[in-house]
Amino acid sequence: MRTTLLTLCLALGVLTVACANAPAPAPTAPPDTRAADVQAVKDVEAAWMKDAASKDADKWASYFTEDGSGLYPGAATLNGKAAIKAAMAPMLADPNFSLSFQSNRAVASKGGDMVYTEGTYTMTTTNPKTKKPITDKGKFLTVYAKQADGSWKAIADTFNSDSHM
Repeated sequence: MRTTLLTLCLALGVLTVACANAPAPAPTAPPDTRAADVQAVKDVEAAWMKDAASKDADKWASYFTEDGSGLYPGAATLNGKAAIKAAMAPMLADPNFSLSFQSNRAVASKGGDMVYTEGTYTMTTTNPKTKKPITDKGKFLTVYAKQADGSWKAIADTFNSDSHM
């Protein structure tokens, strides 16, 4: 009985040492969500363009984070959703305002928390001098951050004209 108990204790000790020295399992890489992230942002941009047609400054600003930035031509940097809304309201109130845009490149981070898009836009507004509609074409760059609820919001948005105004 004593020999059996000693053998059992010895076997248990060897097993304990073997388990303690076993290599830890390798950490698994997080899943690659870049394609899904890019598609989610493209869906956001499609909704944003549709909402731009409503000419609603609240809807426009809703696509930004609270601390988002608008870096637009001829203006100081707009910091925060409220500043972006206030700056966009007069443009959206223009009866001739219309906007279409199309991203031609979208890149997602491997970490799954950021996406940027770049593309082209066409925007019509009223010329302040002639009071007639004027159409501008140009390019844009928008950086999106994934929010805690899984949605995507713009943290920085900029555009510039192709014309030499």
